[in-house]
Amino acid sequence: ADTDKLRAACLPEGQANKKLVGKSPSAMLEAAGIAVPAKAPRLLIALVNADDPWVTSEQLMPMLPVVKVSDFDSALALALKVEEGLHHTAIMHSQNVSRLNLAARTLQTSIFVKNGPSYAGIGVGGEGFTTFTIATPTGEGTTSARTFARSRRCVLTNGFSIR
Repeated sequence: ADTDKLRAACLPEGQANKKLVGKSPSAMLEAAGIAVPAKAPRLLIALVNADDPWVTSEQLMPMLPVVKVSDFDSALALALKVEEGLHHTAIMHSQNVSRLNLAARTLQTSIFVKNGPSYAGIGVGGEGFTTFTIATPTGEGTTSARTFARSRRCVLTNGFSIR
C-alpha cells in the first residue's frame, strides 16, 4: 500500500516526478502522504515485481527496488532485460568473482561497480577521476573536461612578449 502511494507520488505515469528528483526520502514520503518516522530514513527500500516502474525507469531518487528471483542466472537475465541495452551502469555485490566477471561481460555497461556503492563508479571513493557525465550512447564511457568538452586554443601573436 505504501509502495503504491510512493509510486503514484514519485513516478506518475511511470516517469520521475521532477519536483522530487534528488530529494530526500522524507520529502518523498511527505509527497505520498506517508508519515515520516522520527528518525528520518536515508534510503527507501521496497520489494517489487520486475516490471514495476521503480525497476524500469530512471528515478534519480533514494529508492532501492528489490526484486526476488530464484537464482543467479535469473537475476543476470533480469538485469540484462531491465538495462535495455543502454550500457550505462551496473552494480553487483558478491563474493563469487566468477559471477562478478560474468555479469560484467554480459551487461557490457560503461560502469560496472563490484562490491561497492554506485557512486564509486563516478570516481567518488573509487577508481579513476570524478565525473558526473557518462557518454554511453557513443561508447566513450566516463568523461572529463578534456574528453567531453570542445578543445579550444587562444593565441595572441606579436602583441605580448615576456622577453
